[in-house]
Amino acid sequence: MTIAQNKKAFFDYFIEEKYEAGIVLEGWEVKAIRDNRINLKEAYVVIMRGELYLIGCHVTPLGAASTHVRPDAIRTRKLLLHNEEIAKLIGKVERAGYTIVPLDMHFTRGRIKVQIGLAKGKKQHDKRDVEREKDWKREQSQLLKNKQHGR
Repeated sequence: MTIAQNKKAFFDYFIEEKYEAGIVLEGWEVKAIRDNRINLKEAYVVIMRGELYLIGCHVTPLGAASTHVRPDAIRTRKLLLHNEEIAKLIGKVERAGYTIVPLDMHFTRGRIKVQIGLAKGKKQHDKRDVEREKDWKREQSQLLKNKQHGR
């Protein structure tokens, strides 16, 4: 079940490979995410000391949060992947000019997971082509709908 999506990632990047990563969370974050208080729009993934970290992911704390915990809404969160997958991602990012972006956050067997994508940036003309293609598909479906209703 999907919790949050990063639609901006599909607009700004060509996604070439997808990986499912675990994420290290605190208790208040899990509660807030279950309450759908998360935003992945400005989030991105960085590699530090051979590990992956999610930066810029905004988790709004619940109002009834604990008094002894100081929630940090945009703290850096560690992503959990197998060593081989991390090595492969590091190689692609450093040599081939790729970037890693979070695509969505979802539940897998009761655990919160983040789907990350190995992405290559789109140029402005690529984005216009995608928009043109979407408009054409929308127009086609309108034409078909009107034709079926006999208008």
